[in-house]
Amino acid sequence: MKLTTLLFFNILSLLTSCNGQTSNSKINTDNFKELFINGDTVKELGSSIMVIYQDKKNIYWFGSWETGVYRYDDKTLINYTTKHGLPNNRIDEIQQDEYGNIYFTSFYPKPTIVKFDGNTFTTLAPVSSNNWQLKSTDLWFRHTFDFENNVYRYNGTTLYELQLPKPPSLPNPFGIYSIYKDKKGNIWFGTNPVGVCRYDGKSFEWITEEDVTEFRNEGANGIRSITEDKNGDFWFNTENRYSVYDSITLKSSKFYTRHESIGSLDGKNTSGLKEYLSIAKDNNNNLWFVTYRSGVWKYDGTEISHYTVQANSKDITLFCIYKDNNGDLWLGTHENGAYKFNGNSFEKFKP
Repeated sequence: MKLTTLLFFNILSLLTSCNGQTSNSKINTDNFKELFINGDTVKELGSSIMVIYQDKKNIYWFGSWETGVYRYDDKTLINYTTKHGLPNNRIDEIQQDEYGNIYFTSFYPKPTIVKFDGNTFTTLAPVSSNNWQLKSTDLWFRHTFDFENNVYRYNGTTLYELQLPKPPSLPNPFGIYSIYKDKKGNIWFGTNPVGVCRYDGKSFEWITEEDVTEFRNEGANGIRSITEDKNGDFWFNTENRYSVYDSITLKSSKFYTRHESIGSLDGKNTSGLKEYLSIAKDNNNNLWFVTYRSGVWKYDGTEISHYTVQANSKDITLFCIYKDNNGDLWLGTHENGAYKFNGNSFEKFKP
């Protein structure tokens, strides 16, 4: 499974540039409607759908690596590209703040974060800082896959560019591949190649076990996915899972214990599940794992099921899995658009 092609990532910076000082105005539905009319109404998604997001109004957003961003309201599919003001047509992350504003992140040709308030797109300008804080309403963004140790924290007015401290045991430059907020509000950073870091608002604690620092295919994968299961254990896209603690309660100095996990549960059924890209937990607490070329695997805590995802009877290359507001599961793919789970299989999404 060659994943070096996944070391690229990008998206939007748009019409208006600013100094990072923006207001948290609530979405104006009329303005949304007016702006969306200016996009291109299309009949289908582009081929490279790498990020899927559903906002608080149940609007779907599909981010592409090649054809910009798509908005779908269950009736109309609208596409925005550089023709409409996007700086490039590659989109890597989509988030929403407490006021309903939508944020698009692009990694190339340089890190760019764009805020859409329903009326205008605004490029946020980062401010270099050591202002590490942990507030529930803050948004966190990755920098790029470059080995610069940097992340962004946005508090609604200022976009802070922060440098994550290096782990003492592995003082090497690293890239931040994923960010995850756990049930207790802690922020986790998945890196390549130095492991996983937890920030609780006061201190940084690292997991630097071999399975999170040494990866197949020359380390092309990195920690791209972090998820808590129903028991509170953490799953990184490796063959182990981790029980973690708020304070040192173990006899050792570590704040976690490691357990064998999905890769060794069933030698027959998991032979193709050695390293995965993305993981999601459904409404029934089942875990779903997406691999690059080996389909999707479901783990219910006891048994494992495998789902092939094909086009023209051939396995397709997958990238991410996403659970929407209704609990439905979606797949983003490299070359075949988006897929949705129908209860039995994943079928291609057609508006």
